[in-house]
Amino acid sequence: MTTAKICGLSTPETLDSALRHGASHVGLVFFPPSPRHLDFDRAAQLAERVPAHVTTVGVFVDPSDELLDRAIEAGRLDTLQLHKTTPTRTAAIRARFGREIWAAVAVKTRADLDAARSFAGAADRILYDAKTPVGASLPGGMGQRFDWALLDGFRHPLPWALSGGLDPANVAEAIARTRAELVDVSSGVETAPGTKDEARIAAFLSAVAQA
Repeated sequence: MTTAKICGLSTPETLDSALRHGASHVGLVFFPPSPRHLDFDRAAQLAERVPAHVTTVGVFVDPSDELLDRAIEAGRLDTLQLHKTTPTRTAAIRARFGREIWAAVAVKTRADLDAARSFAGAADRILYDAKTPVGASLPGGMGQRFDWALLDGFRHPLPWALSGGLDPANVAEAIARTRAELVDVSSGVETAPGTKDEARIAAFLSAVAQA
């Protein structure tokens, strides 16, 4: 059965909706340019609401050790999702912090998938995300998707998750097409950047459960 992460949660109401409707993972973003960024106090308030059986994922862009230290404590993070972070740095973070590590790989062409192999031994899971336009301030969460056919026949070096442009209307197709074991959504359950919608969260998770 495919499981789902609702990413970029920022209010108790939307977090509770994700939990109530069956999210296996919830994502807290620690990246100031993002409209989904959380300060440590807000992250701590949300983390208190997450039950032990749900995985709390912290989302970072090439973070410092200091940021990771503070975010892990505040957000009670089980997993660290790293964007724009080299395999060497990823391995160092994994060794230092002892958390499950997801390495994001930005995809536009088949050749982009090759980067996934460089994270073998450094990360625990690959997150395939759509490559954002040149000059974009964010590495993800922009509603972009890539051609899922690029994954056909690709030998994944690690367990993996699918992200990028997923929403309640297309996630069942995405699961059927790619056989993803885990799907990740952010902007696809929003009414505006950073504003999650409880009904869209429910619809997304219902579609995943029925896929």
